[in-house]
Amino acid sequence: MKTVRMMIDPAIPASLAVGRIDPVRVDAATEVDIAAHRAADDMEAVQDAARFARRVRKRLGLSQAEFSQRIEVSLETIRNWEQGKRCPTGAAKALLKVLDRAPEAALAALH
Repeated sequence: MKTVRMMIDPAIPASLAVGRIDPVRVDAATEVDIAAHRAADDMEAVQDAARFARRVRKRLGLSQAEFSQRIEVSLETIRNWEQGKRCPTGAAKALLKVLDRAPEAALAALH
């Protein structure tokens, strides 16, 4: 892999354009556009089971150990999911989806 080093100087506007966002495009984005992008990002995260499992846990604000206790799954299994060594299947996958969509209700039901 090639490494490229860049110098960005705020005093030189031309140096800011490289690797930065397009402010005109960002300002023109509507709430519908933002929602569509968010939905696309969420769909991509769902497709990647490791990122999805990690995202669900982090949204709940739990450590891996706390998360494993709350959903009654071994800590090793949580680690394997988040490292991409294993993928949640069946009931575990369904539980993660419910935790993602309705975390309070899911956690209350598990308690």
